[in-house]
Amino acid sequence: MEYERKAEPIGRELVRRLLPRRDPEGHKGTFGKVLCLCGSVGYTGAPVFASRGAVRSGAGLVFLGVPESIWPVAAVKSDEAMPFPLPEAEGRLSLLAEETIRRRAAGCDAVLLGCGLGRGRQTDALVRRLMDLPQPLVLDADGINALAGHMDEWERRRGRVTVLTPHEGEFLRVGGDLSQGRTAAAEDFARRSGAVVVLKGPGTVVAGPDGRCRVNTTGNCGMAKGGSGDVLSGVVLALLGLGMDAFDACCCAVWLHGRAGDLAAQEKGQWGMTPTDLLERLPQALREVTE
Repeated sequence: MEYERKAEPIGRELVRRLLPRRDPEGHKGTFGKVLCLCGSVGYTGAPVFASRGAVRSGAGLVFLGVPESIWPVAAVKSDEAMPFPLPEAEGRLSLLAEETIRRRAAGCDAVLLGCGLGRGRQTDALVRRLMDLPQPLVLDADGINALAGHMDEWERRRGRVTVLTPHEGEFLRVGGDLSQGRTAAAEDFARRSGAVVVLKGPGTVVAGPDGRCRVNTTGNCGMAKGGSGDVLSGVVLALLGLGMDAFDACCCAVWLHGRAGDLAAQEKGQWGMTPTDLLERLPQALREVTE
């Protein structure tokens, strides 16, 4: 399709130009304080992948809020991120977590909501209640699914920075229309929702509500494994925490994530590489465009 071909590529030189330089005299606060709200019983890997993705992408402080019953697991797995327990219902975050979340978010520069969150009446309602957070907000996985049938909620985000990172199934659940092609579909939804859309898949599309649109040039099918998307959400979160423009942050994040995947495939092979391999190669991907 001609419309599909119009999207510009995300390449190495673009990412090199967009990424901010590290302040040699900076401190933890300089490089962003971010909050991940993720996980549920049965999904303990997602919050760890997301928070590690943020740490590996340069965030100064990474806080991780999880349901209280999986907090011991997250705590054992987390060395750099700082996990804390939140009230839960049936193994998922409950409405009773809202006050603590708002208090924690007030001290942070960006928030991620959704990785491994699970679905339930209270959890879905909590997601919708948190749509008015003033901080830049990344919605992934069940953070997106909770909004299915609630397109009106997007109006509460108007004027606030919002990023969606859906795969095609999640995109369809919240009203995306792929019949027009991936690029046009992402552009249309970004315009309607006011959010930056990162439509994952081969040739991940990044579309902004202002009409900007680019297609990623890195990545491979070895990344098609549970947990890879959680890492990406963490990378997006870290770059937003640095104060980057949301569209630019997403372009850099998908390139870095895909490049880390390409490096992992070179060493491990596409069959056996894992999301942990992506995490371990993010620093090398970053070095390629910052040094």
